[in-house]
Amino acid sequence: MTPNLTYLAWTALLTAMLWLPYISGQVMTNGFLAPSNYRDPTPREVPLWGQRANRAHINAVESFAPFAALVLVAHVGGVSNKATAMWAALFFWARLAHAVIYILGIPFLRTLIFTVGFVAVVGLFYEIVM
Repeated sequence: MTPNLTYLAWTALLTAMLWLPYISGQVMTNGFLAPSNYRDPTPREVPLWGQRANRAHINAVESFAPFAALVLVAHVGGVSNKATAMWAALFFWARLAHAVIYILGIPFLRTLIFTVGFVAVVGLFYEIVM
């Protein structure tokens, strides 16, 4: 398996697991769901870090699609080199750092790290089309 696909798999796992901090905040604040919660889906209070965890998860899902598409296009097109591996690795580590920084509520650094992930997507695109 290419490094691109390996980082795609790790990014998929990271994205899939990012709902856990939000749900942990729900349970810590409100306890486990009761049968009535399934009938009445009124939002329950969540601490600010839990709300940020929810946004980090949503953001990860949104940014996963273009990354995954480009990694798959690179794979199908036979484009796999040190540059594509670097961009894929950079994207994964930026997304991991972004989630942690977002949940911790560190301003400005979150935007910087998000931008690094975006640059990685653009770099991957460049490697494919050039």
